Amino acid sequence: MFLFYQIVLSILLIFSPIIILFRIFKNKEDKRRFIEKFCITSKKRSKGKLIWFHGASVGEILSIIPLIKNYEKRKSIDQILITSSTLSSAKIIKKFKFKKTIHQFYPIDLFCFTAKFLKYWKPSLAIFIESEIWPCMFNSLKKNKIPLILLNARLTKKTFNRWMKIKNFSKSIFNKITITYPQNFETNHYLKKIMTNKIKILGNLKFIENDEEKQKYIDKKIKFRFRNKKVWVASSTHGIEEFFCAKTHLELKKKINNLITIIIPRHVHRSKEIISDLEKLNLKIVTHSSNKNNLKNTDIYIVDTFGETKKFHKIGSSVFLGGSIIKRGGQNPLEAARYGARILHGPNIDNFKDVYKLLKTLNVSKKITTPKELANSIIFKKNNKIGIKINKIGAIILKKTIKELDSLINDELKKT
Repeated sequence: MFLFYQIVLSILLIFSPIIILFRIFKNKEDKRRFIEKFCITSKKRSKGKLIWFHGASVGEILSIIPLIKNYEKRKSIDQILITSSTLSSAKIIKKFKFKKTIHQFYPIDLFCFTAKFLKYWKPSLAIFIESEIWPCMFNSLKKNKIPLILLNARLTKKTFNRWMKIKNFSKSIFNKITITYPQNFETNHYLKKIMTNKIKILGNLKFIENDEEKQKYIDKKIKFRFRNKKVWVASSTHGIEEFFCAKTHLELKKKINNLITIIIPRHVHRSKEIISDLEKLNLKIVTHSSNKNNLKNTDIYIVDTFGETKKFHKIGSSVFLGGSIIKRGGQNPLEAARYGARILHGPNIDNFKDVYKLLKTLNVSKKITTPKELANSIIFKKNNKIGIKINKIGAIILKKTIKELDSLINDELKKT
């Protein structure tokens, strides 16, 4: 099975120049740094001890930022390497002015690349986030006797069933993980069926608050721009969801004056396509990149720049979370809830079942299925007490996680 996996990737490698060119054209790939995926590094390794964090995209990377900030201060760690697979996540990391943390794109999971990657970076240990399971890299880590941690692990029923179709292969890969920290009890249940190594629940890292520098200053500009406006936010939207939210805007507009719907697409490179679709509804659209302060008669405000979501979650009293009308499994609602917003979502929230279960018990979230239902559920008043509760949970999880990782990191640094 492993040989077949490598053959498939080798075939894809042949067509990779075409794939890369297409992705560059679609603004999904860095035209200079894509070579990192072929293990051609653009940054130098510092002398001394290095720890490595890997997450797929924006959500995973943002969840570990509080950990990175903590380890940036540790004198025993000389360098921190973060890898990810998407352009958006690379841009997010760039916004943080880390001193000894660098970013590289994750290499293609072939033996020649994983071996070269580990030979160059020589991490003392590797910390992978959520659902990042890479057979070849896991083999290479095991071969090089580098401990592998799966942090904030997430395994849904659908994903588990896929792994079970290749049961023996799956078990051989998962059991190369030194220790796994599942983010919820569902993942814990499935992991116990697929692996025998140590499993320990610490909690979901996404409960941890992550405040960025100079956020208060930026918020004042945003608040000024939307003064005297009734605002609601549609966040991390996919596919048809922008059109769904535009129809919601038309419903709300019948009874509310000075209404603006803020749409934050999950993938900002789709902004032109979204504008083209929404203009069919005769709506006046403004983009965030246009930097306009005069929003008179504006219907839809599209956030077409990276790393801006938090600013708008802070001003939105109601936030619809995308990836939930389409079958995407939903997006993380915690950031918006942290700022006192009412959370609205579609029926597809498998990725965050435990989080939505908590929000429902706190009477914060509500499921909707139609634009009219969404319009009737939107409110324009925040509940800041909810944020305090979420932050308390996050602070406990952060403390437990740092304590747990410290023992593992310190043990490995002594050896190297």
